[in-house]
Amino acid sequence: MSTDKSRVGFIGLGLMGHGMAKNLVAKGFPLTVRVHRNRKPAEDILAAGAREARTNAELANSSDVVILCVTGSPQVEAVVFGKDGLLEGLAEGAIVADSSTAEPDSTLKVAAAIAAKGGRFVDTPLVRTPKEAEAGKLAIMTGGDPATLAEIRPVLETFAESIVHAGPVGAAHKLKLINNYLALAVAGSVAEAVATARKAGVDLQALTDIVTTGGADSVMFRRFTKYFLEGDDSTAKFSIANAAKDLRYYMHMIESVPAAGFITAAVHQTFQLANLRGHGNAFLPHIIDAVEAINEGAGKDR
Repeated sequence: MSTDKSRVGFIGLGLMGHGMAKNLVAKGFPLTVRVHRNRKPAEDILAAGAREARTNAELANSSDVVILCVTGSPQVEAVVFGKDGLLEGLAEGAIVADSSTAEPDSTLKVAAAIAAKGGRFVDTPLVRTPKEAEAGKLAIMTGGDPATLAEIRPVLETFAESIVHAGPVGAAHKLKLINNYLALAVAGSVAEAVATARKAGVDLQALTDIVTTGGADSVMFRRFTKYFLEGDDSTAKFSIANAAKDLRYYMHMIESVPAAGFITAAVHQTFQLANLRGHGNAFLPHIIDAVEAINEGAGKDR
């Protein structure tokens, strides 16, 4: 491995994190990872030369750059503030880059604590899917000091082909929530349209053919077609529970601005209901199933 590259620590080897970490080690960065109970996602990364840390503090102590890619703000705060957490081992001048989808208020709290310890914080949330993570073709939004972000750009470029600077610390996490809301609002609308089409006896191939030729077309609609036409849910590997969480974070941001969020509330409740009815662990296209289940009894008393 090259010794002139930043030592990188990585926490969160999930659907997105696995591809990111794989690209880091494949492109010559000395990599240290944390492995939890499910060791399978780490097997090929460790075999490729990554080192395993026993605690988050140990990982921080041996890293110039620490990347977090966990579920949300509670998990980020546990990693940073918890026993044997990042703050206990963070070296002077080290950079923490949070690629999680997080609440902006929590982001500022974490950034302040890291700065007080002598470190630097940037938010670097992601766009696209695990497929692009594996291919090293993610898109990243960044928030923080431009000089710090320039310093870690070679690290980010191992798994991203597009990097957009959003503003100061916290700006990227705000942008990420808005982006996810737009995508999930479309997903919820597609689910309702498909469920209605099925109940009304509309041919779904005809629906697909007409939507994809006009203004109703979208990336999300095309991803969902693989599911409702072929039963393939792999084009949107993002859980319904995580979607509900991201929408909840966006609702909190709307309230803090404050701004109106009538449509947001309806979208959030669609995913929350699906989550409560047992669909939480399913990938995003299964929101169609949740809406169809609601529709099963509709109209029987008419």
